Amino acid sequence: ILQLADISKKMSDLDFEVKYPVTTNDEIGELGRSINTLSEKLEKTITELKNANNELLTDIQNKIQIDEMRKDFLSNVTHELKTPIALIQGYAEGLLDNINEDAESREFYCDVIIDEAKKMNQMVKKLLTLNQLEFGNNQVNIERFDIVALLRSILNSTDILFQQKEVMAVFDHKDPVYVWADEYLIEEVLTNYISNALNHVDGAKIIEIKLIRHDNLVRVAVFNTGPRIPEEDIDKIWDKFYKVVKARTREYGGSGIGLSIVKAIMTSLNQKCGVVNHESGVEFWFELDAKND
Repeated sequence: ILQLADISKKMSDLDFEVKYPVTTNDEIGELGRSINTLSEKLEKTITELKNANNELLTDIQNKIQIDEMRKDFLSNVTHELKTPIALIQGYAEGLLDNINEDAESREFYCDVIIDEAKKMNQMVKKLLTLNQLEFGNNQVNIERFDIVALLRSILNSTDILFQQKEVMAVFDHKDPVYVWADEYLIEEVLTNYISNALNHVDGAKIIEIKLIRHDNLVRVAVFNTGPRIPEEDIDKIWDKFYKVVKARTREYGGSGIGLSIVKAIMTSLNQKCGVVNHESGVEFWFELDAKND
């Protein structure tokens, strides 16, 4: 009885290691079996409660994090829309009040309104694309296609932008290079990378696109001469609305969403992407499966 009392005391201190050695079928033996059963059930229940409590704490932390992300998101969206809305309102009021009566000035006012509305429309479209990718609502269609042909098509369509900025495009690949991916999504990645390069190119004003084959992968790299990305910003550039040089953003209509879309696309394709600083500029890259079988 004293041994059973000692076991009960240890159980009250949540120590369930000691069990009563049942050797008889009398009342003491029956009590010993009951205490052993109670000890096992209490240990199991407390373990389940601790696991449930841990999951609850994790859920609370996730909810706090999601709430913070939601606040940041709304703050960023509000900030991004504030300037174009203010400009549209200001120039529209100017037209309404006939501030400038000559046709050239009115045309300039209209061009500003159209340009700012276009920027807002592009940002909303990018946000919708990003939302679909992050929540898995975007269906991925894996197919085999020639990445060289896709790159040449994109460079042809953006040639006017290269000419306007007096930037030299370097892409020497002529033979087909076949990869496995969603061609539409990869076109989005390449367009974002090239657009990003055009926005930040400086110095020698060269944008070079390279295809590097290793094992069963093809690495696509887009390099532009210009300023390096500060090391403290390297891991943050993939975040929504993050801009390394915020003051220059409105010069080219950047929204800080393009690289977030790239990251989400490559995650949906289960492939890697990244960025490397070089002495004379910055190189963004991503990898695709090029295995033939």
